[in-house]
Amino acid sequence: MADLKRTPLYDAHTRLGAKMVDFAGWEMPIQYEGIIAEHEAVRTYAGIFDVSHMGEVEFTGPDAESCLQNLVTNDVSSIKENQMLYTFMCYPDGGVVDDIIVYRLKQDRFMAVINASNIDKDIQWMREQAAPYNVVIKDRSGELSLIAVQGPKAEEILNELVDADLKDIGFFRFIDGVKCSSKTCMISRSGYTGEDGFEICLRNEDAIFVWEKLLEAGTEKGLKPCGLGARDTLRFEANLPLYGNELSEHITPLEAGYGMFVKLDKGDFIGRDALKRQKEEGLTRRIVGFEMTENGIPRHGYDVLSDDEVIGFVTTGYNSPTLKKNIGLAMVDIGHSALGTEIGIQIRKKVLKAKVIKRNFYTKSYKK
Repeated sequence: MADLKRTPLYDAHTRLGAKMVDFAGWEMPIQYEGIIAEHEAVRTYAGIFDVSHMGEVEFTGPDAESCLQNLVTNDVSSIKENQMLYTFMCYPDGGVVDDIIVYRLKQDRFMAVINASNIDKDIQWMREQAAPYNVVIKDRSGELSLIAVQGPKAEEILNELVDADLKDIGFFRFIDGVKCSSKTCMISRSGYTGEDGFEICLRNEDAIFVWEKLLEAGTEKGLKPCGLGARDTLRFEANLPLYGNELSEHITPLEAGYGMFVKLDKGDFIGRDALKRQKEEGLTRRIVGFEMTENGIPRHGYDVLSDDEVIGFVTTGYNSPTLKKNIGLAMVDIGHSALGTEIGIQIRKKVLKAKVIKRNFYTKSYKK
């Protein structure tokens, strides 16, 4: 895998026997012990993930808030210092540039965490749109690492190493300048698994030290290192989107089912007119959940049919490790999106039966 980028935790992964793959130009662990075992560890105890391939972009200056308000669909003014916001950056036609998380560090200082596959594209887009504003945009992706600890035991494990009481941090809140095993970090109560958990942002040179201290503290409590395979099955069960699957430049947040993060009444932002028009005119397609009623595992990109007519495509599909069922998410024409609707999934040379179900496959257990 020549020419692939590596996170500062690469050597730690190889020592643990991780199977490494190419993900968005990064050499990343897909699994260690196995996807099912890692998935179950997060649902039952805790898992630790390297997410240092994600990007971090800082916005500083008098117009930082107004610049972000124009860039994203959610209301940045609604968050105070040490609070976070999930949102979308959209193109003028409503398609998604990326889904991001915005941290308010100070009144005029923010950090946006962006997807690894979109770092260059996102930063170029941000800088182009920021031209009229008095704001400095700094790419910090090459300086910072990100470690996620997720699962019911996450707070107990991490509390052994930090000089703050994590029970005081609410969901989508963070503390900066906290010590974790003597290393200065920013710790947020957030994650991508449907479980309670934390993400630790720290300097690259401190990443391996903190990773190993976390494993030492958590192994007896069931903590397992987890790869991108379990990360995807976990986020899918919790109905959390993946850019390139449920979101893309060709899929709007409304079609994806995330209209709660689009604040059309907050004032103007890029894509507002298109999204407002789409809402007023009504969707012509949307993403639904489905369950296979015949035996077969749906996969990303498979056609969805009704009476031999293609009516959509699978965005994500798996045999759910928690539910032990073959389920998926699919973009379908609006006329086939009602609960209980029978559809077909083209799996290799056969069309197998499925039915539309609610998307809340797994009940999230975040701390409120």
